[in-house]
Amino acid sequence: MPLPAFWSNRSLLSNLLAPVGKIVGMLASLRVAFARPKRISIPVICVGNLVVGGAGKTPIVLSLAGLLKERGVKVHCLSRGYGGRIKGPHQVNKVADSAEDVGDEPLLLAGVAPTWVSADRAAGGHLAELGGAQVLLMDDGFQNFSMAKDFSILVIDSEYGLGNQRVMPAGPLRETVSRGCRRADLVVLLGGDNQDIRSALPFGMPILTCRLAVEKEFCDLQGKSVLAFAGIGRPEKFFSTVETLNCDVIRSISFPDHHAYTDAEIYDLQMEAESIGAVLVTTEKDKVRLPYLAQSSVEAIPVEVVWDDEQAVDSIVAKLMKKERT
Repeated sequence: MPLPAFWSNRSLLSNLLAPVGKIVGMLASLRVAFARPKRISIPVICVGNLVVGGAGKTPIVLSLAGLLKERGVKVHCLSRGYGGRIKGPHQVNKVADSAEDVGDEPLLLAGVAPTWVSADRAAGGHLAELGGAQVLLMDDGFQNFSMAKDFSILVIDSEYGLGNQRVMPAGPLRETVSRGCRRADLVVLLGGDNQDIRSALPFGMPILTCRLAVEKEFCDLQGKSVLAFAGIGRPEKFFSTVETLNCDVIRSISFPDHHAYTDAEIYDLQMEAESIGAVLVTTEKDKVRLPYLAQSSVEAIPVEVVWDDEQAVDSIVAKLMKKERT
């Protein structure tokens, strides 16, 4: 579901809702002030965001998990399992669990590292610790204070930015930029640099930039007709990516974020694709939400994070490893 248009500017409606947003911001401050987070014995790295909706947290978690694993660190991932019925704590099983059980992001994370879903983050972290994790990566949870974090990363979509920089319902922010950045150790701008965002952040805030790119080995769509569909926070970004793959995009169809696809919807998509001689394509995140029997008929486009300053990323990873050893 797209974010309200007035969240992008300081319109009359945003001005009218601004007092409510200030109250929401004050309540967020109180939650921080009175929080009593539990601490586990292994480092907890949280990847979160300030804006409602998708910012690209999961690809960043996947990238960091891969980098830490390459260096011999036993990484586990933790998610609340948004959209899933299991509240946990529960270790994700890629074969037995579905997106209806655990949500879509945990299924993707489980392809890289042992992954837990738990509405009670501290309980999930404790089981990861018992399961042999040396570092715990949290996908989301920046505004959850049940468990102490050792390093927090804020991901910001460079294209959308921070909207009108107001707190809900006057704008897209979960809390004010200044308050969120006080608890963050690093900001990642996903989609490239953006001076407007930089100017809104506190002076001296560490910033890294990166972008999502289709994996180099993927070339299955060259010269083919394509029907693309997606149910993610900003599907237009995915459709723009498909346009770069030397294929003929006949039609693009958007669904709500985290949409649970029905058999009837997939059947309609398959029939339409067949009638126009097109390949059905979607995101990896959408594919895990498809009915199992339909997954083989849909091509998922694999993407990866490309860091603009790999040396700086290596430095961050080294810092995280140092936390693991201390």
